[in-house]
Amino acid sequence: MDRNNSQGNMGSFSLLSGPGHREADPGPARESDDIIRIEHVSKIFKGKKTVSAVDDVSFTVKRGEIFGLLGPNGAGKSTLIRILTTLMKPTSGSAWIDTFEVTKDDEKVRSIIGVCPQNSTLDVELTAYDNLSFYGKLVNVDDDHLEARIWDLLKMSGLSDRAYSKVGTFSGGMKRKLEIVRAFIHHPLILFLDEPTIGLDPESRREVWSQISVLNTEKTTIILTTHYMDEAEKLCQRIAFMNQGRLMALDTPDNLKRSMTVGELIEIGVENFNDAVLPMIRSHALVISAVLKDGKLQISANNGSSLLPAVIADFERFGITITTISIRSPSLEDVFLSVTGKNLDQTGMEEPGRPPGRR
Repeated sequence: MDRNNSQGNMGSFSLLSGPGHREADPGPARESDDIIRIEHVSKIFKGKKTVSAVDDVSFTVKRGEIFGLLGPNGAGKSTLIRILTTLMKPTSGSAWIDTFEVTKDDEKVRSIIGVCPQNSTLDVELTAYDNLSFYGKLVNVDDDHLEARIWDLLKMSGLSDRAYSKVGTFSGGMKRKLEIVRAFIHHPLILFLDEPTIGLDPESRREVWSQISVLNTEKTTIILTTHYMDEAEKLCQRIAFMNQGRLMALDTPDNLKRSMTVGELIEIGVENFNDAVLPMIRSHALVISAVLKDGKLQISANNGSSLLPAVIADFERFGITITTISIRSPSLEDVFLSVTGKNLDQTGMEEPGRPPGRR
């Protein structure tokens, strides 16, 4: 199979102006650029209540990139992943994995993808070697190459010395690293990772990040769903934000942050606050917005450092005590909150077919 062949192309997205809005297609990309194409995909569940889990979503994923798919619970990202991995058919629209349409060439799609689900599916009574061997046979890895492939993956995951240990004796991080390389055993073109570091300690998270980066150097496209903004920012070349089934924004982390119109963010902890100071602060030319929240004045401003002396002078006029001051640039979390109106870990409706409490 030709890894550089692809059917058609679509323009990419950047920050979108509202739910369901798409910017004009800037024109076709080069034929080999895109390995995933999603065109106007919707998924509607009908029952006592009709739910639009995915609502007219279109975008492309570039060949070889690490692509982040982020959204609160109920955003539609899990439903979209199930469509792309042939576990569910869309109500309308089309999607292609490399040259294969997911509803027509499902067996061929499954042969070129690897999936690492959020919940572990390792057999804890088997050794690491046996888990890889069993899965390798399941996905039809050639017997002549399976042995070498198993040892390559054990080395890649740092588990060579635990090859013959039962997985039940492994730490959470060790299990996760084994599960990720297991999904990679047949050299898939695309690897889907669903919350790969959830529940891991900081050191184990960093080890998994390193492993994902190594896999990506082998020209594997990686689709990553995560609830950790730092994880998405560190690993992903581009990030898509979803909310209520709709694609809300898609761009590089830097471009997403630059798209924010909030300027710098000043946060001032206060005592004996006087609401009369707010109109004065809001009247400054550099101020975009100013609100009091949880005992802190939050100011969005252009050139916050230049504005700060004037704000402090306003506080002194009203006898307001300042306890803390911080200035920072907008983060991905700020972008997400601006675009969706929700924090990333905020719970929404459950996606149909998804067990309660799982994202």
